[in-house]
Amino acid sequence: MDERMKKIVFLHGFYASGQCIPALSLRNAFEGKALVLTPDLPTYPRLALEQARSLCDKEKPDLLVGNSCGSFYAQMLAPVVGIPALLGNPHFKMTEFLKPRIGEHEYKSPRKDGNQQFVIDEALIKEFEELEVIQFDSCHAEDKDRVWGLFGEQDTLAHFEPLFLEHYSHSFHFPGGHTPTADEVRTWYVPLIEKLLMV
Repeated sequence: MDERMKKIVFLHGFYASGQCIPALSLRNAFEGKALVLTPDLPTYPRLALEQARSLCDKEKPDLLVGNSCGSFYAQMLAPVVGIPALLGNPHFKMTEFLKPRIGEHEYKSPRKDGNQQFVIDEALIKEFEELEVIQFDSCHAEDKDRVWGLFGEQDTLAHFEPLFLEHYSHSFHFPGGHTPTADEVRTWYVPLIEKLLMV
């Protein structure tokens, strides 16, 4: 592989996996142009962040891209690993999302380990709660222009553009919902990713 080929790490949403539609769409869109890594993230946020950080340390990506909960992680990681990030529909208050959903659930896309079941419980909510308090602690002035937000105008789950703009400068909209379709990824995500890769 060309050593100069750019690398992108995509961090998926809470119910998703590295095989979700946005992940597959990004891999297809950048085939031959950039390597898109789409790991399956653990359910628990500290483990998810550890795994994503370890992947970044190993692969030295040029950009982080997240969706929903994955954007929550990408926002925390980007300043620490020193690379730009695109946050798709970031969900900065996962505890609000999780509290009404206590119980057993199933991932919406296949995971490499074959385990499609997971549980939302108080311990999981508490761990997210602890991270929410410190999620912007690593954000500094130089990051304001390197972390961009992309917000779906039909998103019914996450409404955190005002909170995003308290910390970052570049906010964009697309006419879609919380989880982008393959077409929306190609039309709205890809051009912004291409611009961020040149920042």
